[in-house]
Amino acid sequence: MLIFTFISIFFISVLHVAGAPATYNTEEFKKYWYSGNAEITTYKLEQARYGEVHKGHAVLIFVTEDFSKNKQVKLDNPAANKEDAVKILKLNLVKKFNTGIYRYSIMESVFTPVYSKSYPDTLKLTSSSQEWCGNVFTQLNLDENNYDIELFSYFESEGDKKYQIEKTFLEDEIFTRIRLNPENLPTGNISLIPSLIVSRLKHQEIKPVRAVANLKEIPEKNEMNYSVKFPDTGRKLNITFEKDFPYEIISWEERYKSGFGRDSKELVTRAVRDKSVMLDYWNKNSTFDEVLREKMGIE
Repeated sequence: MLIFTFISIFFISVLHVAGAPATYNTEEFKKYWYSGNAEITTYKLEQARYGEVHKGHAVLIFVTEDFSKNKQVKLDNPAANKEDAVKILKLNLVKKFNTGIYRYSIMESVFTPVYSKSYPDTLKLTSSSQEWCGNVFTQLNLDENNYDIELFSYFESEGDKKYQIEKTFLEDEIFTRIRLNPENLPTGNISLIPSLIVSRLKHQEIKPVRAVANLKEIPEKNEMNYSVKFPDTGRKLNITFEKDFPYEIISWEERYKSGFGRDSKELVTRAVRDKSVMLDYWNKNSTFDEVLREKMGIE
């Protein structure tokens, strides 16, 4: 009940602006996103963990797919399931970094409908984390006015759990919303569900929180900046992206306390764009294609 009351008080901004320009209807949009390729961009990563900053790399993979609105999975045969098909922009975000002797491997998938007037909410969100202590997997599925959450964790206090939270904006859909149309980003005092990756690393419950969001132009660089501040935790998120279509993500950074007890301190997690390519990566799966990883700077 407290969550619902909180949302009604702080949910001031309109999340999906029906009157915003429909960039997905332009030939430019169709030529770029319906080309049969995925956009793959690598980033040099500095990840805060255990009170220190660890170097690694991140990859953003954007691709459009035909998605089942009922089963909430990729359709095997969209032509035979036209009534069930929803065109989505999928983001696979991958982070890899070392903490001392062992490596973290984190992956997140976001499934956001392209046509927001018909389908205004992200349909599905998944996140997994693998490191030497064990695995954690989280999934959110849209169910009318709620997100159904399933959490599986090796930590006793966290898993295994199934519960619902009221539908609201997802921090993890910010990237897909930028790529579809940044004018639809919420601003002002808002409610949102924090990133599953941050919730995982900070061992926080997945639930809506209050935030203050701002979208501004950087005219001298032809760039835009989207920032989100979380008053209750002091965390800050900044994303810089190109002002013009296709609104490529240039960099992002997060500021929050990392570490435990007296070793906890505010650190910056930062990812800066390195290389980008349009590629049908699913067809590049032979040993011969491994040279592409070298060209992209991926270990």
